Amino acid sequence: MGGYEKLIALLDEYGARYRLIDHEPEGRTEVVSAYRGHPVEHAAKCMVVMVKTGKKTRRYFLAVVPGDARVDLGRLKALAGGTYASFATPEKAESLAGSTSGTILPFSFHEDLELVVDPALLDVSPDIFFNAARLDRSLALRTEDYAAHLRRVGARVEPITAKG
Repeated sequence: MGGYEKLIALLDEYGARYRLIDHEPEGRTEVVSAYRGHPVEHAAKCMVVMVKTGKKTRRYFLAVVPGDARVDLGRLKALAGGTYASFATPEKAESLAGSTSGTILPFSFHEDLELVVDPALLDVSPDIFFNAARLDRSLALRTEDYAAHLRRVGARVEPITAKG
């Protein structure tokens, strides 16, 4: 089962309120937000970050921030008690996320990918928007249903946003 199918199955299982939005294929947050017709800050931007926690140990985080923000690698490094943080290679990010860059979901389906969401995303709009593991289809999800999911899976809600 691919990322799109896993996402829809999960949302339906918990009765989440969402709507699908078909659009031209696009993975850049600023461009696809215009296609979907919402301000860029209402988008969930999802990045996979690697944090070194020892000489040979690493942890991977799915960092989710508002679409007009960037991930603060220093904050993630501190949260993990790490010594170094960087964005994961595209190959590693796609492997852990189960979808291609530009379509990474704000949900983790991999045990080695820890979900961390900036609280600003949960306060910005009644809906959050993101590509649904596809470049040509997005999802508008009720923010309160996403927050309920975060509580269910024990995801961390921590300030990891650097504006600008």
